[in-house]
Amino acid sequence: MDRLQAMATFVRVVDTGSFSGAARQLRVGQPAVSKTIAQLEDRLQVRLLVRSSHALAPTDAGLRFYERASLAIKEADEAELEARGAGAGLSGRLRVSAATTFARLMIIPRLPEFLAMHPSLDIDVLLDDRVIDVVAEGIDIALRMGTLSDSTAVARKLATGGRSVVATPAYLARAGLPKAPADLVHHHALVYSQLDDTWSFRKGDIEATATVRGRVRLSAAEGIRAGVLADMGLAVTSDWMFAPELASGAVQRVLADWTLPTIDLWAVFPTGRLASAKARAFAEFVEDILRTGSPLAVRHSA
Repeated sequence: MDRLQAMATFVRVVDTGSFSGAARQLRVGQPAVSKTIAQLEDRLQVRLLVRSSHALAPTDAGLRFYERASLAIKEADEAELEARGAGAGLSGRLRVSAATTFARLMIIPRLPEFLAMHPSLDIDVLLDDRVIDVVAEGIDIALRMGTLSDSTAVARKLATGGRSVVATPAYLARAGLPKAPADLVHHHALVYSQLDDTWSFRKGDIEATATVRGRVRLSAAEGIRAGVLADMGLAVTSDWMFAPELASGAVQRVLADWTLPTIDLWAVFPTGRLASAKARAFAEFVEDILRTGSPLAVRHSA
């Protein structure tokens, strides 16, 4: 039995919570995963997992082994990279999760550069505005906007961006230009269902809130973009989302003398393991993208 491969299999089982989940990620049959774990437990003479019809969890010994095995796998990966040398680039498969609109506008157009730097690397990009389970989905790095809901997440802040109320000139010509946050109650708002429909504003020492109403609620930022461009109403969006349209005048800011809370971009890594070299390199690549003409301001942190 290959000890490192057995450890890697065990780590995948714990990360995914099942033999079948580990088998999918490792691209082997479930019986092979079960056999590997059984052989590992037999060699160690200790039970590593508690099995039931509904759940799979590590024992105390299994949890201690998982922590050490995760570090050992990480060290082995890093050792291989060091041996190959920096010029050899990265290899294997990198799984990235990102919100659809952010990835389409900010990341995917620049992916050819990253692929050219690492010709032996393949990338899977999972596009979803929802917060997904990075461990269950086998994600190496997730790019998330906003406040992190999981305080235990292994995360690194990449950038901070402004937000604005935006609308098309056609909509504003029809509905009028709001002069203060209180005027927003008389407008049609496109509401992003993953955020609150009460918007907070500040101008100097003055704070104001507006609970907007809208006949259309959308679960994805792509829908917000399409709705605004279809003259359906106004919306609160990150400045990067309409950067080209704001520059051309196809969309304009409303209540420009009021500010909204900023929004952060995070790189989130699977809890319980160190970020891989591939994930760290991709996070740095995203930071480089944001340094070149992006409405997001890079906030580098370790």
